[in-house]
Amino acid sequence: MAEQKRDYYEVLGIEKNADDAAIKKAYRVLAKKYHPDMNPGDAEAEKKFKEASEAYAVLSDPEKRRQYDQYGHAAFDGAGGPGGFGGFDFNSADFSDIFGDIFGDIFGGGRRGGRSNGPMKGANIRSSVRITFEEAVFGVEKEIELTLKDECTACHGTGAKPGTSPETCSKCGGKGQVVFTQQSFFGTVRNVQTCPDCHGTGKVIKDKCPDCRGTGYIANRKKIQVSIPAGIDNGQCVRIRDKGEPGTNGGPRGDLLVEVIVGRHPIFQRQDENIYSTVPMSFAIAALGGEIVIDTVDGKVIYDVKAGTQTDTKVRLKGKGVPSLRNKDIRGDHYVTLVVQVPDKLSHEAKDLLRKFDEETGDTLNAAKNVTSKKAEEAPTGKGRGKKKLWK
Repeated sequence: MAEQKRDYYEVLGIEKNADDAAIKKAYRVLAKKYHPDMNPGDAEAEKKFKEASEAYAVLSDPEKRRQYDQYGHAAFDGAGGPGGFGGFDFNSADFSDIFGDIFGDIFGGGRRGGRSNGPMKGANIRSSVRITFEEAVFGVEKEIELTLKDECTACHGTGAKPGTSPETCSKCGGKGQVVFTQQSFFGTVRNVQTCPDCHGTGKVIKDKCPDCRGTGYIANRKKIQVSIPAGIDNGQCVRIRDKGEPGTNGGPRGDLLVEVIVGRHPIFQRQDENIYSTVPMSFAIAALGGEIVIDTVDGKVIYDVKAGTQTDTKVRLKGKGVPSLRNKDIRGDHYVTLVVQVPDKLSHEAKDLLRKFDEETGDTLNAAKNVTSKKAEEAPTGKGRGKKKLWK
């Protein structure tokens, strides 16, 4: 018994009133996903590819679509076998536009991927620079050194030996692209690819310039000034226009992208435009109140701690954070966590004073001893009935 075919609209995942553009878009996605060259040895993918192709061949043809909408699969059953493509002439279906894109992705060429011999912008160059935490907050000027290509002064960028000129590429006729054919399930498909001889320029160099070896460019070591804006964060980039690779056929240079690497700070941590730090305070300051010194990116700040301040209390220093990249006059805040610092070394006099202080403020040093003594007093004794209070 032959396998029942799915509805063509369901296969492509489109509505029955879909226009030609929606049909083509849906098929392009499925064809690229299930194409055998993208899924070698996958029988299920090949089956889905054939199913989608059959649906597209019908729905992309106005007359076949009209027949299918009226009679369904029965409109084509007379000429096809089970599991085949029905009775369609697939050579008449327009797959060239779609498969130009698909084969371009698979094989590295393609109608849209082919390079032209017109002016093209040069590639971008990436570099990096290291700065300190404070430099990221306030901005800084840095100098980096890197290798840049400049037009060869001997051949003026042509790559040809002085006195000669590049010749028109015989393979592509100066177009920069060549047409080749690709066998598919539907016969022969025409495709366009960048010319392998001239690499898309349309010109070939017979006698290369001895100075640049035919490249048209000379590499030089140069120093570039980089303006790091205030508020930049780790991993962000500064773009310097026209400092990248030279363009081709008169195109502009690419850009230089400088990644900023911000060093760690021993005290400060950053989150967005806010700064965080922890500041120790003595027990005396926490209990009695007083002034402490807080380090900020703007320098030292005197802060008045209130009496009875507990450890892990957080305070906010407004406007002491990081400037906004969009507006350096707008700054985040600095959040400080106050932590009571316990001394690890005390003199005998200091210990005696601390014991006296404890006696006046709750006698916490003897709390456990007092509880133990009380338990012993209230526990049952000998044969007597004693007190009945229980301790747990």
